[in-house]
Amino acid sequence: MSLRAVVLDRFSRQNIRSIIYGPQALAFIPAITLACFWLGGETALVVAALIIPAFIAFVGSPDEISSPKKLLKTAGLGLRESIETALDQVLKSSSDTRHTTAAIVVELDDFNTLVTRLGHKACNDILQKSSDRLRGVLRDQDQLCCLDGAKFAIALAPVHRADLETLIQISARLQTAITEPLSLNATTVYISCSVGFCLKSRTPANTGESMLEAAELALADAQLNGPAAIRSYSKEMQNKAKAKSALIEEVSAALEEGQIEPWFQPQISTDTGEVTGFEALARWNHPQQGMISPGDFLPAIEQAGLSERLSEVILYHSLTSLKMWDKNGFFVPKVGVNFSSAELRNPKLVDKIRWELDRFDLGPERLAIEILETVVAKTDDDIITRNIADLAKLGCAIDLDDFGTGHAAIANIRRFAVGRIKIDRSFVMKVDTDPEQQRMVSAILTMAEQLDLETLGEGVETVGEHAMLAQLGCGHIQGFGLARPMPFDNTMAWMQQHNEKLAKTPKIGRQTG
Repeated sequence: MSLRAVVLDRFSRQNIRSIIYGPQALAFIPAITLACFWLGGETALVVAALIIPAFIAFVGSPDEISSPKKLLKTAGLGLRESIETALDQVLKSSSDTRHTTAAIVVELDDFNTLVTRLGHKACNDILQKSSDRLRGVLRDQDQLCCLDGAKFAIALAPVHRADLETLIQISARLQTAITEPLSLNATTVYISCSVGFCLKSRTPANTGESMLEAAELALADAQLNGPAAIRSYSKEMQNKAKAKSALIEEVSAALEEGQIEPWFQPQISTDTGEVTGFEALARWNHPQQGMISPGDFLPAIEQAGLSERLSEVILYHSLTSLKMWDKNGFFVPKVGVNFSSAELRNPKLVDKIRWELDRFDLGPERLAIEILETVVAKTDDDIITRNIADLAKLGCAIDLDDFGTGHAAIANIRRFAVGRIKIDRSFVMKVDTDPEQQRMVSAILTMAEQLDLETLGEGVETVGEHAMLAQLGCGHIQGFGLARPMPFDNTMAWMQQHNEKLAKTPKIGRQTG
């Protein structure tokens, strides 16, 4: 029997299964057997009792229609092991046959977003149609299987030539097939995919398992470079992956050993020049490597699932610092702590923060919850919305960070009870010399005034930027032009010097005319 006939036969059985295992059909089975008894007596009942189980055994069990992976397998897709076996066979015989192979891994981009938007059933259809399209590009002898999620693995059948150029061309053809508009329930859906592949000449070890894992590493690297990217495995990727894994282990230990703690960057009023707060920023002082950039270790914190633990550490040290400033006669109105969407999704977040404030005997107005604008712009999560609203009701300040980068709607600003917007550095930079920047900042400030929101300019680096923001009406500023983030031990000396300097210099006021 041909492969096409086998596939059609399997799909026919699948369709029959979907009918007989539907709730309506199952409800009629007792009635069918009873009718056989009434019409034909015991003989008919015995015949029905034999035929129905035999028929069910022929078409298969109901669990065969419940799994997307099994559905894909009926269309000619195997399991991961089949890919590894196919690669192994070519690799072992390559020295005799002079044939080669390659492993390719394809993953649909933003598939979780599609699931949220279209639902699981529709996305199962997308997976099935995507597999059909991939199969249409490949040769009959090439192996194709579905891995976890929306990821497909391919083992090329033995070929005389499989170099970098050839694999890039094959990958591009696979992408072209996937990106063709897809009709689904009278709706046109557009999808893309990222591709990673590993050549025989670059595989870390001469095994199918190693080759497939290398292709998956290449895919991960492709996904870091945006949707619809193609990457070939290289040894540098493996070194990077090992370093990444080691960093995750090390950062976990560093968090518990107290190597990661907040550094504080001051915020001042453009009216009075007085300190109006500090922003707490996580810093890792490595015993051997010194200061490690947040951009290097924060992703590792997230991948290790330690975002909430980091937040607890930063919050504890921030509230401790507030008490120490008060004790030493330096009144800092509030300290800002950044919270990610994962942390804001914790149903117990409000209770946790209330408990911490009570523990330190501090009023909620002394804590500013800093939220990225992208969180406000994109979230539809009821827990996040409720947590932020409850924190605002508790009395905490709500600061919208990096304003201007996430396209948050005005309705969302009100819905999340935002009290202050922090204007992103990209708008502040050169605001004193660039008329276009001045118009943009002025528009933001006008909107904030109409919404009764406070404003803070981020990334102020020059006296000119400071002066222009003050003249335009921006209430607060922070940035390297005032002070870089500093450890707690340096904050009181800085405030002492700032207060002395403030007493000797004229204040920068806003335009009154």
